[in-house]
Amino acid sequence: MRHLTIFLCLITLGCTGPNPSTQKQGQPPQDNLKPIDGQEQTTTPITLQSTVDAQREVSAKLPVLTQDNVVALLTEFGRQNPHNKVLIKTSYGDIKIELFEETPLHRANFLYLIQQDYFKDTFFHRIVPNFIIQGGSSDLRSTPKKRKSIGPNYLIPAEINPNRKHTYGTISGAKEYRENPDKLSAPYEFFIFLGPDISGRHLNGNYTIFGQVTQGMDVVETIANLPADQGEWPKSNVYLEVSLDL
Repeated sequence: MRHLTIFLCLITLGCTGPNPSTQKQGQPPQDNLKPIDGQEQTTTPITLQSTVDAQREVSAKLPVLTQDNVVALLTEFGRQNPHNKVLIKTSYGDIKIELFEETPLHRANFLYLIQQDYFKDTFFHRIVPNFIIQGGSSDLRSTPKKRKSIGPNYLIPAEINPNRKHTYGTISGAKEYRENPDKLSAPYEFFIFLGPDISGRHLNGNYTIFGQVTQGMDVVETIANLPADQGEWPKSNVYLEVSLDL
């Protein structure tokens, strides 16, 4: 099984909403990210192995993702990879999630990041009790390097369903809330909502909800209540291993 590490960035109730994270103060600076062209990468099929040794082929590495090609490439990747179950392992226990078919671009993007080992050496990096935990970033140099390889500048078009609300255990894409009228999601970070529902009102209709925790909310609660610094960064890094739950 291919394992991946994930960080989660959280935001307080008083904030507008979860944003893509910034580097933790006092850590080594991250590499500057520069646009990369859409040059094709290797096309060797990659397989992910389940806990029962079953193997399924996953499509080859895509060209560098850009705003011009993201819809076409993720649509085709999603067509070839219909999986919607994901397992996140932590030192505090396991979290199982289901990705929604009604948000095909976000589902395909999440699966593609798993396939490309993006989440390895990322972790839950900000935590807010009774609100959210957010992941997909880190203060390690490896994270911006992987973003540069996959696609440093692309965003995911919003797939907001007005009938979907942020409720206990929903999973949404983080985004910039300033100068983002189209509500595009940042591709590398997501957050799990802890409620109560009233605290999600300012999130509803503004963030794409693309999944749901189906098992392990006790683990999410444990992580959300870990000791954190003033920036809501856990005082001890919470590493994750992520794979398809076949």
